[in-house]
Amino acid sequence: MKISGTVILKKGKEGSVKRFHPWIFSGAIQSIQGNAENGDWVKVTDASNRVLGYGHYQAGTITVRMLSFAAAIQEEKFWEQKISAAYHQRTSTGVISDDTNAYRLIHGEGDGLPGLVIDVYNGVAVMQAHSTGMHRDRSVIAIAVKAILGDAISAVYFKSLSVAKGRTESEYLLGMAVSPHVILEYGNKFYVDWADGQKTGFFLDQRENRKLMGSLSKGKTVLNTFCYTGGFSVYALQSGAKLVHSVDASEKAIDLTRQNIELNAFSSLEHHCFVSDTFDFLKESKVSYDLIVLDPPAFAKHKDAKHQAMKGYQRLNAEAISRIQSGGIIFTFSCSQVVDRQLFYDTVVSAAIQSRREIKVLQHLSQPADHPVSMFHPEGEYLKGLVLYVI
Repeated sequence: MKISGTVILKKGKEGSVKRFHPWIFSGAIQSIQGNAENGDWVKVTDASNRVLGYGHYQAGTITVRMLSFAAAIQEEKFWEQKISAAYHQRTSTGVISDDTNAYRLIHGEGDGLPGLVIDVYNGVAVMQAHSTGMHRDRSVIAIAVKAILGDAISAVYFKSLSVAKGRTESEYLLGMAVSPHVILEYGNKFYVDWADGQKTGFFLDQRENRKLMGSLSKGKTVLNTFCYTGGFSVYALQSGAKLVHSVDASEKAIDLTRQNIELNAFSSLEHHCFVSDTFDFLKESKVSYDLIVLDPPAFAKHKDAKHQAMKGYQRLNAEAISRIQSGGIIFTFSCSQVVDRQLFYDTVVSAAIQSRREIKVLQHLSQPADHPVSMFHPEGEYLKGLVLYVI
């Protein structure tokens, strides 16, 4: 890596960096020395020229994403050390096992690498760059992944994002693999299509929540809304659910769900798919369910959309509460980063009041150990969930 410039902070603006927060906003910067361009590595100092660390530069609100808070950086070992630390955390916390071969290896700020996501799918690492710097460093990152994981990785695929300026198209950085590709998650089989699927191809962040939901599904009639590839549906069937309905507005998503149901050898007698808007389905369905999963896409991707999003969450939860059987269970989620845990909880409370039914909170849910949240970057907790018991 080449350090292309020095970012000097205004006096008194170094506090968040000293607390290891990884973002430096444009308003905190006094001046920039050198010829730093988007994606370049820069050194960061306080107003007295004391080195605070190093990071990727990108013109915008978040001008520097910090990658190291050390006074000096070991260039030749940097990526291997970061990836090794992340991999060790996954192995030591039992994320990877004989019956689970898909996991998130790098989770951005949670692993000290803001702007980088790497998911591993049964021997194939799929990388996404959410910053120009990570995009530019993709090849050296791929080499480091192979160096740490060795024979456990046969290919590294880079899936490009439109937000990365000057990017190339998606490409294999190392090796080759066939997509869709079958993975195991707690013994359940799923097709993953990293080339054409959403994100890197699969929503690994719901793994532990799928397992919990499955453990409560035996003998029940289950509704899985916004089902995408049918993850919750497969877990419910595997655990002995009497009947499962999977709903998604996308015909492509429903096709993926059908494929995963067949892959796990379940029949159409146990499972039905519906291409439908979830709100319409909940209003029109005549079935009273024992268990409902509400896992919508992010209703609010920025602060300006927050108010409208909360109305959507309230309406969705109110519809589900009215549809659930007495003694039924609802798994309800928000993956909107701008919606914090308390606001989501309060919105579900509002829906509960509107329903005029007695409701108990059984559990608060979050993201799993391979989607860690840095204590110095609480914004990294994006997935919020509740398990509700409706009387």
